[in-house]
Amino acid sequence: MDKSLRKSSPYSAAMTREQFLFYEMRATAQLKCDGLTDEEIINRIIEENLFQYPTEKSVKKVAKACINRLGFLDDQLVDYVANKPAVVSKQICLYAMMKQYRIVWDFMITEVGEKFRIQDLTFGKKDLNVFFMRLQETDPWVATWSDTTIAKLKQIIVKMLVETEYLDNRDSERLNPVLIEPVLEDAIRANGDTVVLPAFNCFI
Repeated sequence: MDKSLRKSSPYSAAMTREQFLFYEMRATAQLKCDGLTDEEIINRIIEENLFQYPTEKSVKKVAKACINRLGFLDDQLVDYVANKPAVVSKQICLYAMMKQYRIVWDFMITEVGEKFRIQDLTFGKKDLNVFFMRLQETDPWVATWSDTTIAKLKQIIVKMLVETEYLDNRDSERLNPVLIEPVLEDAIRANGDTVVLPAFNCFI
């Protein structure tokens, strides 16, 4: 029954094992820009311990996750992740994470984007609780997730918002009005993903 529910749902809790991974994404993007194949990238990351992880198994899993996430970006955006200032790269990494995980996609649009739209920049645990409560009520697969899994996902989302400077810190109760990077806005429009623009405080 669980397998059937999981198959029919657009949502996944796999993010609990991966998180935002900015520095890992940056290192992987740099190798990708050097022209290495996916296999060569993984081998280089493992051989040189580029992620500074304690075990090879965890390095390989995260390297594959980064490669998968970068796969949602065109060559220019991958280059920007690798070589542009962190504030630019992180915003692009957020878009890639939104593309990879429907939970992040929906949260950024329905919660963050909506707050930007109505200019209500308050943010707190209530917003996360309402979002996940709504998911559990509407998606049978999400309804099977444990409280521990939900708590971990909430934690990851908050950490992601801090890393991308939407929040000043984990205890912040106010969203910062971000400014979308022009190259990312162009890519989002080219990809037909204009529905996500409000998540980047863009309404034009």
